[in-house]
Amino acid sequence: MINIKKILKKDKEKFVIPKSVQDCIPIKAIYEDGIFLLSNNKYSKCFRFTDINYAVASDDDKTKLFLKYSELLNSFDTGATTKITILNRKLNKIDFEKNVMIPKVGDILDEYRDEYNKMLMSKSIGNNSIIQEKYLTVTVIKKNIEEARTYFRRISIDLNTKFNQIGSKCIELNTEDRMRLIHDFYRIGEENIFTWDSRDLLRKGHSFKDYICPDTFSFKDDYFEMGDKFGRVFFLKDYANFIRDDMVSELTDLNRNLILSIDVLPIPKDVAIRLGEKVRLGVETNITNWQRRQNNNNNFSAIIPYDMGQEREDSIDFLNDMTARDQRMFLSVLTIVIISDSKEKLDEDTESLLTVSRKYLCQLAKMKYQQLLGLNISLPIGNLIIDQNRSLTTESIAVFMPFRVQEIQEENGIYYGQNVISKNMIIADRRKLLNGNSFILGVSGSGKSFTAKNEIVSIALRDKDADIIIIDPERGATSCILKRYAH
Repeated sequence: MINIKKILKKDKEKFVIPKSVQDCIPIKAIYEDGIFLLSNNKYSKCFRFTDINYAVASDDDKTKLFLKYSELLNSFDTGATTKITILNRKLNKIDFEKNVMIPKVGDILDEYRDEYNKMLMSKSIGNNSIIQEKYLTVTVIKKNIEEARTYFRRISIDLNTKFNQIGSKCIELNTEDRMRLIHDFYRIGEENIFTWDSRDLLRKGHSFKDYICPDTFSFKDDYFEMGDKFGRVFFLKDYANFIRDDMVSELTDLNRNLILSIDVLPIPKDVAIRLGEKVRLGVETNITNWQRRQNNNNNFSAIIPYDMGQEREDSIDFLNDMTARDQRMFLSVLTIVIISDSKEKLDEDTESLLTVSRKYLCQLAKMKYQQLLGLNISLPIGNLIIDQNRSLTTESIAVFMPFRVQEIQEENGIYYGQNVISKNMIIADRRKLLNGNSFILGVSGSGKSFTAKNEIVSIALRDKDADIIIIDPERGATSCILKRYAH
């Protein structure tokens, strides 16, 4: 009989109650070039990579991108741990007004700018209003900071090359960027009050954690309270035999502040092959012993049980992947942190996540008495993976595809419509392109003229000094030359 009380007591021993809020942040020291010291001789570096149009690609293009992403995973160093993080955050109203809305200039067109801004605000509220960012964090053990800097410089060049082959860009984060990233997660709704001045910190003798940590932390058995927000940490407990590549996209499609992290620890290929051969030998030994017992009972025509035959096939496939198909073995775990405004909404969001995981025949589990540990692991800080890891091959991890669709939300751009996949607004500035020309094509009555007029109005309202010249031989629109339209 299983002693439930004994098991719960054992789990509670793992639950560490922090002495202060600052103790919840597992960072010992920071350096100006963006390197964090997590513990003795353990350093981490974070990179941000841009999204690509994977969801709308054809099947052939998806296959090519999948193989290139697998090559990226195979390039990970066996002496380091890599964390792939997808971070969802709500669109900040102040940033939206600063970067997207048209400012007033004090002329007769201000009333039209107000009307245009109301339209943009209604679009942002009615749509997803979620900004998704993607990060890659590398953690390595080195003797000192100089060796860590040399290692990360080499890793940065390799990552840039691999991501460029996929069509993405890999951007190295400095200390201010990393601190702002953590601050915006811990202090939701206070993103605009972030300030960072390392000299001022040294002068005042303050800890860098004082500027990023929340006011309060309270960790329960299966959720935590962070200020006035409620959060919960999950991990992927059980995997299906077949998982579609859109599972991660659907898990992160929830309209909430959310973090999904995939920790990847590469295993040296020779160690993986020896482990596979050991498992294969164990499976064959079990089958031989079973056949010997059947022969002793004069049952010479007995068929191997299904589970033993399946284990034999799996062990053979694993060795073939390692030796013939140039795949690697990884220890991996997928964790998710979700933040809600209340405990009731947190329970509703939990059920939504569990429903998605069950749809793909997987099982998400709450981290009992390990919410603090799970939170620190999920953040793009660089902690090592937890005990609930699973051995996966390259293709098995590549199925958790972090790419979905490329967002276009440029500062001081023009509203062009809505992204079909993510439901976010498309804000673009064609002047920033190498070739800013465009064509508007369509059948009669599809709205070509209206689209052109809408862009003309947007340009005239945003830039009062813009020269707008309309040449219309067929007089489909009012033929005129508008020079310095705002005047």
